[in-house]
Amino acid sequence: MLLAGSTFVLLVAGALVTSNDAGLAVPDWPTSFGSVYKVPPMVGGVRFEHSHRMVAELIGLLTIVMALWTWRAEPRRWMRRLALGALALVIFQGVLGGTTVLNYLPPAVSSAHATFAQTFFCIAVLMAVFTSRSWVATERLALRDEGTPGLRTLSIVLIIALYAQLVLGAAFRHVWTKLGPTGANRIAGSEIVGTYLLPHVVNAFLVTALLLWVATRVLARYGNVPTLRRPATTLLFLVATQLVLGFGAYLARVEWGRDAAQPHPFMVWSTVAHVVTGAAVLATSVVLAAHVYRNLVSQEQEQLAGDAGKAAAI
Repeated sequence: MLLAGSTFVLLVAGALVTSNDAGLAVPDWPTSFGSVYKVPPMVGGVRFEHSHRMVAELIGLLTIVMALWTWRAEPRRWMRRLALGALALVIFQGVLGGTTVLNYLPPAVSSAHATFAQTFFCIAVLMAVFTSRSWVATERLALRDEGTPGLRTLSIVLIIALYAQLVLGAAFRHVWTKLGPTGANRIAGSEIVGTYLLPHVVNAFLVTALLLWVATRVLARYGNVPTLRRPATTLLFLVATQLVLGFGAYLARVEWGRDAAQPHPFMVWSTVAHVVTGAAVLATSVVLAAHVYRNLVSQEQEQLAGDAGKAAAI
């Protein structure tokens, strides 16, 4: 839980760096102004970029501790592998972050850095869920996954759609910051909107429809199961909040702040809130999918179990 919560703070810190155009406020890496231990004057964009690095170092340390502790104390082999995967991903994230700085914020690398950050957040949340008392100390419910398509399928489709939304949003944000009207101004704002933002908006409607479909089916058929009801209810609240924040971020950055000399506070905080709420939506969807796969049995699995039982009886 500490690792997951700290990673959420890191997402906020990273979003503040991009939203304040502070990505190159500290121009070197892995040092900061030539030092690996001195704290530079926390002024201007430096306070965002260097704070982001310090939180990232804390996350790296926590991940090392978590991986070693899990490998030593966790009897489930797949959990030990998940911990090692988290460690490998956080190292990869550090390299991506350094590559972004050393190559002057290429949008593709910066977008990948933002995308994998939320991927790591989802893994950290899953590790907290898989080691929780409610997961370890309770039995699987083995409820029938009714409906076509099943919830197991729908939950995975929702995660894929959300991941696509994450990539599109990160691409727009970093291209607009680096090459748009408030950046180097090498690409017209209308072209960036048409190429990156419009697909993000269209996919938002698809994601919303999928999320409502999944959440309402969970509540209608399995509303008496707390481990399914809670994430489904949370998703409904989060998606409503996210749509409002997305509209606010669009107004602040594209309409009102297109020609702003520097990001104004509403532009910064609406964008940051939109980014981190999106991360919360993705992580909650991943948690819901984990509980769906644990507690619901597909019709194919039910048939196979029935056939195995008949064979054993014979």
